[in-house]
Amino acid sequence: MIRLIGYIFGIGTIFALIVAAGVAWYVNSLTAQLPDYEVLADYEPPVTTRVHAGDGSLMAEYAKERRLFLPIQAIPDRVKNAFLAAEDKSFYSHPGLDIYGLARAVVTNLQNFGTDRRMVGASTITQQVAKNFLLTADRTIDRKIKEAVLSLRIERAYSKDRILELYLNEIFLGFGSYGVAAASLAYFDKSVNELTIEEAAFLAALPKAPNNYHPFNHPDRAMERRNWVIGQMAEDGFITAEEAKEAIAKPLGINPRRTGGYLFAADYFSEEVRRELIDRYGVKALYEGGLSVRTTLDPTLQVEARKALQHALLEFDEARGFRGPLTTIDVGVDWGEALGKVQGLSDVPEWQPAVVLDADANKLSLGLKPDRDVSGQLEPERKVIELPLADMKWALRLNVDGKRKSVRRADEVVSRGDVVFVEEKADKSGYRLRQAPKIQGALVAMDPHTGRVLAMSGGFSFSQSEFNRATQAYRQPGSSFKPFVYATALDNGYTPASVILDAPISIPNGTGGVWEPKNYGGEYAGPSTLRVGIEKSRNLMTVRLAQDMGMDLVAQYAERFGIYDHLAPYLPMALGAGETTVLRLASAYAVIANRGRSIEPSLIDRIQDRYGKTIYKHDNRQCPGCQAASWEGQDEPELIDDRDQVLDPMTAYQITSMMEGVIQHGTGGVVNKLGVPVAGKTGTTNEEKDAWFMGFTPNLVCGVFIGYDQPTPMGHGETGGGLAAPVFLDFMKDAIKGQPVADFQMPQGMIVLPVDRKTGMAAAPGDPSTVLEAFKPGTGPSDSYQVIGNSEMGSGFTAEISPEAQQAISQGAGGLF
Repeated sequence: MIRLIGYIFGIGTIFALIVAAGVAWYVNSLTAQLPDYEVLADYEPPVTTRVHAGDGSLMAEYAKERRLFLPIQAIPDRVKNAFLAAEDKSFYSHPGLDIYGLARAVVTNLQNFGTDRRMVGASTITQQVAKNFLLTADRTIDRKIKEAVLSLRIERAYSKDRILELYLNEIFLGFGSYGVAAASLAYFDKSVNELTIEEAAFLAALPKAPNNYHPFNHPDRAMERRNWVIGQMAEDGFITAEEAKEAIAKPLGINPRRTGGYLFAADYFSEEVRRELIDRYGVKALYEGGLSVRTTLDPTLQVEARKALQHALLEFDEARGFRGPLTTIDVGVDWGEALGKVQGLSDVPEWQPAVVLDADANKLSLGLKPDRDVSGQLEPERKVIELPLADMKWALRLNVDGKRKSVRRADEVVSRGDVVFVEEKADKSGYRLRQAPKIQGALVAMDPHTGRVLAMSGGFSFSQSEFNRATQAYRQPGSSFKPFVYATALDNGYTPASVILDAPISIPNGTGGVWEPKNYGGEYAGPSTLRVGIEKSRNLMTVRLAQDMGMDLVAQYAERFGIYDHLAPYLPMALGAGETTVLRLASAYAVIANRGRSIEPSLIDRIQDRYGKTIYKHDNRQCPGCQAASWEGQDEPELIDDRDQVLDPMTAYQITSMMEGVIQHGTGGVVNKLGVPVAGKTGTTNEEKDAWFMGFTPNLVCGVFIGYDQPTPMGHGETGGGLAAPVFLDFMKDAIKGQPVADFQMPQGMIVLPVDRKTGMAAAPGDPSTVLEAFKPGTGPSDSYQVIGNSEMGSGFTAEISPEAQQAISQGAGGLF
């Protein structure tokens, strides 16, 4: 009997060894090609790029996986404990595998064998890290064995805190968020440090199946799972029973954070920054690199820019009549459902879509688009308002397909089912009818000393059109280019008192005819000084001046200022026939305001990588003395400004003084209401297709453009002085409010002399046409009356030009004012 038992034991031992060998071989074959767990040491997950305004306000976020990586030390114990209670209570004591939990899972799976129930696991947090980072999500025995082996290896290589850090930053928690930091913002619009017990427990309830516990789709399941986690936290001693009872009694309290842009009125600016980041670093770096971007945007100025531009565009558009409803819907049993599908303008929250429920001669009855709750569902309330005829009078001028018609009754404007925009009045006394304008425009404001773009509005509404007219629209600047023609002259021997003939001029156009530029209004004034020429925006004088000094020289200066990459040296270009953008032209004016020193326009101050290392900064000036450890009697450190000197500082002051005259005596007179030193120039193109105003104070440059996207005449008399200059005025009034008044500083060495505005010669005492003019050393008013461009006083002047220029003229270039 003993011998039989020995045989059986021996056979059993051999069999066990064979099984063990087979298991070892099987496990070894599975683990032979396991991924290298050491890659976790260099783990760099996709992280959200965040863009901030100049004051630190969050502007926008860009992410493929919305994640904000937090080191374990920055994650509160309350959040860590919630996840430990829900996922792995023995995390800090097991070696990577929970043997008891694994045994329970085996028993459960055996009991469920042959049923429709899914197999359950007993994955520790370490195993989840192994699966999420290094393996697939297949529910197979092979994968579980690999997961177990990797978990044991990971535990030997990394600390528990490092493993938990990886887990809490990697897991998907629904709402498009990865990791606890992003989920905290996504669900509660809070940082993890602000989470309450019940909120932390809700996040900890999500890793198993976020969609199963969606707070809006499955609120009961979400509440049940959250409360279970709270109970586990109490059972494990992380919170007291009283705290658990209070937390369970509270609602889910979901407060989703909006995605995309966060700063009001900054959509055009944010999109321009996004494009620049892609150009610099590529799409992957933007959406996965975790960049921290500090922009130049001033949120207050941005709101003022939006307001000033929108006001002008609406005023212009409404003066041309109502073009019809936004759309028409079926006003059925519940008009709110149909209206809820109509998209409004998300960045014009003051406007609400409304459907006409009834209309008569004197009023409209309108239903306002219902609000949506936090889950995105329409609210049940249906609000109905009345719009009296008095609050929609502008719409009694109908404009349908360009044909205008006047009506007298409200029901002749819209009908039942028509959808329109309405805006509540500032005093809450009622609503006003609105329509999105067809006319568009742009405004750019920048610091002339640094090139920092402080505000940018690229159109009426980014939601209406993402096309940025400040940076993407190439338009003819018209007379707003003239200051650079005059600056070229002043930099090359002319003075503000130089006299040019303002008289008709004819230039062959290459087709047997002639190009005959004219002044706006058709009149001419004869010999006039350069100052008068720019103040009154004289085309004929500008053409003669450009002809006298040569268009090649004008083109060189235009390119040095950065207005154009290449300007064809043809005379019509002197009148602003070349195309450029608002940003480029504003930057050129900033050079003048910066005493002729070049500036590089920038929307970004600094970019940091995910580790906080600065990888780009706009201000590259050197400051050797700034790194001194202590003061030992040395002079204060000075920034070394090695930017190019585009224009002589004295020339810059002269042209600035002349553009002050544009405001005080010329085409920009409306801006004189600003009441501070300001220089600027209007611009209007042929047939009033483009209206510009470019101007600056000593510390702020602002450029404004207005026009249709497809260049179309805006109407006779719609000039830069009448359309764009008031926008500049409205913006600057708010922009300079509370700021000390500064004067334009005249460079040392210049002299100021009284000059006769008509003759350019020294003025006699008491002469009413005297103007004080700044001259460079060695120059001054002429001793004799000399007129540039005068072949025969008062007669026409014919200038022969190259065949290339003739071709350009024959193709329609020029004829601007």
